[in-house]
Amino acid sequence: MSQRLPALNRKDFFVFRTVPTRWMDNDVYGHVNNVVYYSWFDTVVNGYLIEATGIDIRKLEHIGVVAETSCRFFESVSFPQSLDVGLAVERLGTRSITYRLGVFGQHNQSAAALGSFVHVYVDATTRNTVPIPSIILKVVAPLVAGSKIY
Repeated sequence: MSQRLPALNRKDFFVFRTVPTRWMDNDVYGHVNNVVYYSWFDTVVNGYLIEATGIDIRKLEHIGVVAETSCRFFESVSFPQSLDVGLAVERLGTRSITYRLGVFGQHNQSAAALGSFVHVYVDATTRNTVPIPSIILKVVAPLVAGSKIY
């Protein structure tokens, strides 16, 4: 029998963004549908990069494309509820960044869901892999987590 992984706590994240749920996010079972979480992850990561760098990251010569995402669910969330999505960097490579994301009810210390989101950096024209741009490295380096997710 597999052992259920523990949800992480707020202390395991460095940046938080508030994300409101919407009426259309709920599915027939009365909770936010699983595909919505991936939209939150994309919004939180790229929103952070835009705010922290102060530039439009879509116009960089080298851009981050999503290579992998995953999500583990620990408890349901539903509309109407505002959530805090925590962000940390799980792994910082030379050409890729693996982000850790935690979805929290606004008054909860344990994550309702735990996500992983991988950006691989490519040349915007050729799509060949390239090193992470220095302007991105500067804002993600402070988010590197000290421990691994088991």
